[in-house]
Amino acid sequence: MQCPLKSKRWERRKEARPQELLAAALDLFVERGFAATRLDDVASRAGVSKGTLYLYFANKEDLFKAVVRENMLPMIGEAEDMIAQHQGDSASLFQEIMLGWWDRVGNSKISGIPKLIMAESGNFPEVARFYYEEVSSRVSGMILRVLELGIARGEFRPIDTRHALQVVIAPMVMLMLWNQSFGACQMEQISPQDYLRTYIDIYLRGLLQDPGMPLPPPRMPC
Repeated sequence: MQCPLKSKRWERRKEARPQELLAAALDLFVERGFAATRLDDVASRAGVSKGTLYLYFANKEDLFKAVVRENMLPMIGEAEDMIAQHQGDSASLFQEIMLGWWDRVGNSKISGIPKLIMAESGNFPEVARFYYEEVSSRVSGMILRVLELGIARGEFRPIDTRHALQVVIAPMVMLMLWNQSFGACQMEQISPQDYLRTYIDIYLRGLLQDPGMPLPPPRMPC
């Protein structure tokens, strides 16, 4: 007769396996990049056999997609909901989105994924296309909505939002890459708090119809 307690433990372990594999894969993709990450190593770090890994993921590309969907898409959805429900001024919304993105993505292990995409997209165009369609395009659309909302309300100056979008994104990408590269090598350090405070101040001063109006109090990350 099978022991009921043993059966329950096995079921919990089986249910946990995809999450353990995704956590191990995130670690290795960030540490080694896409090309150098081997499925054998992911399975080993997760404490399962390679055959077990194939029960959940068909190949490395499938595993990478699952890592991105698990770690990034829920946060994008939350930010999109925040924009849709926002009742305050557009400057506060812009600040919340930028600082929230840094708190949840830029200042975490997940920020190694954009670095991976930038470094290896030429060799793995299908992976890059997936990332663009499911992450980059949604983030861009989200920021565009914030800019267009501010303009429609008369809070932001009429500007070329498509180019302004790139000016929003580039400094955030730079900070993530710095933390993942030079920062990891203990070279010159950048204070994310000071960087973000300056970035938001400069950008909002350029957006506002009345640059002299008080900005919302900064809610800086720890």
